[in-house]
Amino acid sequence: MLPIELSGKYEERATLGAGAMGTVVEAFDRMIERRVAVKLVRLPGGGDAEAAEAHARFRREAQAAGRLSHPNIVGVYDYGENADTAWIVMELVEGGSLKNILDRGERMAVPQVVRVMEEVLAALAYSHGRGVVHRDIKPANIMLSGDGTVKIADFGIARIESSTMTQVGTVMGTPSYMAPEQLRGEPVDARADIWAAGVMLYQLLTGEKPFDGNYTALMHRVLNSEPPPPSQLAVTVPRAFDAVIARALAKRPEDRFPNAAAFAEAIRAAGSGAAAAEAPGGSFAGAGPLPGLDDSTMVATA
Repeated sequence: MLPIELSGKYEERATLGAGAMGTVVEAFDRMIERRVAVKLVRLPGGGDAEAAEAHARFRREAQAAGRLSHPNIVGVYDYGENADTAWIVMELVEGGSLKNILDRGERMAVPQVVRVMEEVLAALAYSHGRGVVHRDIKPANIMLSGDGTVKIADFGIARIESSTMTQVGTVMGTPSYMAPEQLRGEPVDARADIWAAGVMLYQLLTGEKPFDGNYTALMHRVLNSEPPPPSQLAVTVPRAFDAVIARALAKRPEDRFPNAAAFAEAIRAAGSGAAAAEAPGGSFAGAGPLPGLDDSTMVATA
């Protein structure tokens, strides 16, 4: 499975996940004796526009994540490609994702939700400060290590301030988590990640997405309607979260929180009246497939 360029340094251990976009394998770095994950993507043949876009996304993921070093972002160690395959060598995260937890119908206590969101927003504050907007924040891209540490993954459609790859009119992201300006194919900045994090917070608190449906219906709801306040859907949610969610999901970017740090502070304040202690341990069981292989991220022309 590993290309010959990697087989001398890395020992393949197991396949961690596979999908339409590629394969992720666990490997062991013989030189420094650590386990890593290697994401592999087959390079496109001539004339395959969709595969060429996937390759560009893959390289963009390496470029974006490679310039970031933060405890809440999956680390990227190396990138390379040969005539047939491109690969990213990255940190191995052994836990599952937030999506795994939501898909199982599990609900976190409010203090646990606050802690997870604080770590997500700490990572976003760091990446935004270095000119990287993720543009695809969603539960499938939030990994949870065995001790519960949050790790943001899959910067495959990230916007890098120095990059000219993204053009007006291109719709990129996962529709249920896309801000109004994303759905319209307009330029986006860090406030699109604020919106997506607000959608994720709503989902963690209530078990439901604030906006759902097929693409046309979802776009209409995002642009024209307001979701029910989270405290109306879950009696365990403090009412203070209603105003926090409303600001994060403001239709106009300028009406949202100005940055990830301000959003995190509002979440802490809203959750201060909830139970002070989490369940012992705070870890998350149940590994799932790694993100970025075959999820519902959309890249299309508006």
